Amino acid sequence: MKILHTADWHLGKRLQDFQRIEEQQNVLDEIVQVANRENADLVIVAGDLFDTFNPDPKAEDLLYSTLKKLTAGGSRPVVAIAGNHDNPDRIEAQDHFGRECGIIFAGFPKTEVSSYEVSCEAKLLKSAPGFIELKLPRHTAPVRIILTPYANESRMRSYFGQTSFGDELRQELQQHWATLADTYMDKQGVNLLTAHLFVMKRGGEQPEESDDERSILQVGGASVVYTDMIPPQVQYTALGHLHRYQEISGAQCPVVYSSSPLAYSFAEADQQKYIVLIDVEPGQAATVTPIPLSTGKRLLRPRFKRVDEAVDWLKQNPDCYAEITLQTTTYLTSEERRQLQQSHESLVTIIPDIREIDVEESPNTPTIDLTQTMDALFTDYFKYKNKGQEPNDRLQQLFKEILATDLE
Repeated sequence: MKILHTADWHLGKRLQDFQRIEEQQNVLDEIVQVANRENADLVIVAGDLFDTFNPDPKAEDLLYSTLKKLTAGGSRPVVAIAGNHDNPDRIEAQDHFGRECGIIFAGFPKTEVSSYEVSCEAKLLKSAPGFIELKLPRHTAPVRIILTPYANESRMRSYFGQTSFGDELRQELQQHWATLADTYMDKQGVNLLTAHLFVMKRGGEQPEESDDERSILQVGGASVVYTDMIPPQVQYTALGHLHRYQEISGAQCPVVYSSSPLAYSFAEADQQKYIVLIDVEPGQAATVTPIPLSTGKRLLRPRFKRVDEAVDWLKQNPDCYAEITLQTTTYLTSEERRQLQQSHESLVTIIPDIREIDVEESPNTPTIDLTQTMDALFTDYFKYKNKGQEPNDRLQQLFKEILATDLE
């Protein structure tokens, strides 16, 4: 059985003033081509289908037309769950559309897919809150999928009956998964879990969220989930949320973030993007193959000491989005800015790094490391403005709450 895993499409997302709907169209066409070339039996889209709760019509049209293409005329089911950027009610509102095309939408952690016959060659055999079992056209063995779309803290409490997202709520989520696995997952079928959560190995290094991934780890969002919570029956876990391809250790099966199909912020500069092909059969370990995507402009952030060097580089690299940093002793003149802007149609940001050139190598020279997290940048700025004093815990917590504010 061949399964294609993708996530974090963020349809409708812009890069500051630059529209990217055409790039998104192209990369989704590439994903459809990969699905057809690899003869995939099933496609999973693990959340953040849109970039906002209220996407524009072009983004909606692109999502639904692409999902329909992925069904290959009804021969391949598609399962799509909501992420933290999605409105779960909006995702589930397309239930009728899904029935007609063989697409299954899940917006909430305990969504129960209606017991209808999918209008394609695949059949819905069983459904429970947060679970489906499908019969695929070319296989006698079924595929079982535990579905865990993103839910903010208040919704998680309503589903699992806890007052806070800590160890107790994690235990409830683990028990929910275990009950579904024990009830429906044996070695006579292929067993999968798909979720839009922040997942890490217990006691391991925390994966980094880029600034563009609205944090789901802080106050107001679901807390961390550990890989050892995944039931042993599961053969592959398809994750969404983090935009870099990575496999998270600590489980008995591969636990994979497939990556976003495009680089969406300069924190992802020059990052290769992937779609993941899983080859799996009942009772056997899954084989995971990341397939690199080639569509879409790269995001690059070079540094220069002279305007003419920057102009030359910009002219030589027209097919990218650029964020350039210029080390200079004075502010850039309007003429210098004009030269830079006219040298490249996709120059997003010009950052003047103003310093004395003769002390540039001094370890005491204050600089801004833009690769840091938002938390670290805030701490550095606070110390700079307050003679080296660090922000207290309460102030840091308030800043995290602002970052994690849910659009709901």
